[in-house]
Amino acid sequence: MNKLALSDEILLTIEKPARYIGNEVNSVKKDLSQVDVRFCMCFPDVYEIGMSHLGIQILYDMFNRFDDVWCERVYSPWVDLDAVMREKKIPLFALESQDPVKDFDFLGITIQYEMCYTNILQILDLSQIPLMACERTEEHPIVIGGGPCTYNPEPLADFFDLFYIGEGETDYRALLDLYKEYKAKGWSRKEFLLKAAQIPSIYVPSLYRVEYKEDGTIATFSPINENVPTTVKKGLVPEMDNTTYPMKPVVPYIKVTQDRVVLEIQRGCIRGCRFCQAGQIYRPVRERSAVLLKDYAKQMLTNTGHEEISLSSLSSSDYTELPELLDYLIEECNEKKINISLPSLRIDAFSLDVMSKVQDVKKSSLTFAPEAGSQRMRDVINKGLTKEVILQGAKEAFEGGWNKVKLYFMLGLPTEKEEDIRAIAELANDIAALYYDTIPKEKRNGKIQIVVSTSFFIPKPFTALQWASQNTKEDFIEKAYLTKKSVMEQLNQKSIKYNWHEADVSVMEGVFARGDRKIGKVIKRAYDMGCLYDAWGEYYKNDLWLQAFEEEGIDIGFYTTRERDLDEIFPWDFIDCGVTKEFLKREWKKAMNGEVSPNCKEKCQGCGAMRFETGICIKA
Repeated sequence: MNKLALSDEILLTIEKPARYIGNEVNSVKKDLSQVDVRFCMCFPDVYEIGMSHLGIQILYDMFNRFDDVWCERVYSPWVDLDAVMREKKIPLFALESQDPVKDFDFLGITIQYEMCYTNILQILDLSQIPLMACERTEEHPIVIGGGPCTYNPEPLADFFDLFYIGEGETDYRALLDLYKEYKAKGWSRKEFLLKAAQIPSIYVPSLYRVEYKEDGTIATFSPINENVPTTVKKGLVPEMDNTTYPMKPVVPYIKVTQDRVVLEIQRGCIRGCRFCQAGQIYRPVRERSAVLLKDYAKQMLTNTGHEEISLSSLSSSDYTELPELLDYLIEECNEKKINISLPSLRIDAFSLDVMSKVQDVKKSSLTFAPEAGSQRMRDVINKGLTKEVILQGAKEAFEGGWNKVKLYFMLGLPTEKEEDIRAIAELANDIAALYYDTIPKEKRNGKIQIVVSTSFFIPKPFTALQWASQNTKEDFIEKAYLTKKSVMEQLNQKSIKYNWHEADVSVMEGVFARGDRKIGKVIKRAYDMGCLYDAWGEYYKNDLWLQAFEEEGIDIGFYTTRERDLDEIFPWDFIDCGVTKEFLKREWKKAMNGEVSPNCKEKCQGCGAMRFETGICIKA
């Protein structure tokens, strides 16, 4: 084992030293003399969260299959070690080699959620890499961002040399080869970035100019060099069976958020919910074959020793070969005493039958995500779920022995009225009443337990609701109070528990989601004032964020509550995610009229993803 970057003295004083020592099962070690490119892959949150992320495991495996590349990992040091590293000026290090991140060729940061933006600056700062991309020299790593938040990279534009837009399996090899050429030919950093910008899916912020109108909206967004494309097209894997998948994922020594084998059964979603960004940016739906997934499951369980396997998908019930795959997994896993986790299933007779075979009905709870209480609001967001379907699913669940139900809703959706909010409590009450009507007293295993949770609606890029006005903090709190009050007015209120999300954080997330380059200086100022781990409620400092916005002269309402014109240029409009803006405009208008659109299997809506000539688009 390599000499550790942290001394025993430090490791003994911090929480969970195993976060920082590396050497986990299936982690990859290589001879430095045999590789040309060193790539450090970063998840800007604590180790337990980052180790649970499938995307990093896929890229880690893919890069390390290249003979000329060694990919290592780094995560955000927790607050205790963060303080020690600053005090003792210890540079942030990669887990495998324990070498400083600043000595690598690339630092790749996956950006999964908006509230990790200050953690990105922490990573750069502790690595002793200049925060601003314009201040980096040939001595510093190329800093590249990827992940869903790069579908609006502009709030982070000043901090990154490159962004990779789309699915990582497609264009990285071309970028790595270009880097080797850059080193061999002695190009300048600027020359490398100019050539990198010509690779599909690579966005170089420094090579684009933004000009604003007097009202603060974007007038023009254009490349500053004729060799740089005006549009950056997302990378997309055409055939899921022909791509890399980690047969030997890294197994941590400590318990992490997702301690299990993960089988990604498909990408994309047919449903077309108008609030959901993932459902648009991962179009079209592409499936992995059940034959391949059976083999993957067997190998991964053998190679990890995990005692649970989970199916990963935006909507597992829509996977064509689900019955065949589940029959195999149930037989294989029962024999080996392995648990099966089945997220993203619709609650219907088939799903309930499967779940009763793989989990303890008495202990587990069922999850429904109606997203809105009234049918009118569900039609606005194109949820494609009726009250009858919800109640039928609940009835079948109760008859199957379940008596715990979780319900997820959003508050603050466009066109929302008081009766739509009250309908949340009424639906929960109807489900509770249905339990008592369906199950005779002598057959009940206790009272019905319903947990209602509401999050606050945040408009996201590349969704039909990207033009929507977001509620203020005060609006959100008022609506949460009305929901709580409505729950307490129900006949079965004692069976219903109500939870809601923090309003402060939702407003800030809304700013980052639809922000432009001007937001970067606010993020830096907030970080300088001590903001870190903003996704963790106990560390989020709303007063400091508000101060940062005020000191930078940035109006929060411009990014959240402002009404947007249909023809406004958005900060992310230069990205081609496959779904056209014209399609999204049509869906926005249908939302305002409460019109429902069929899903992809029922009827093609002409979203634009047909151009990829793959997946459901060629089977429809």
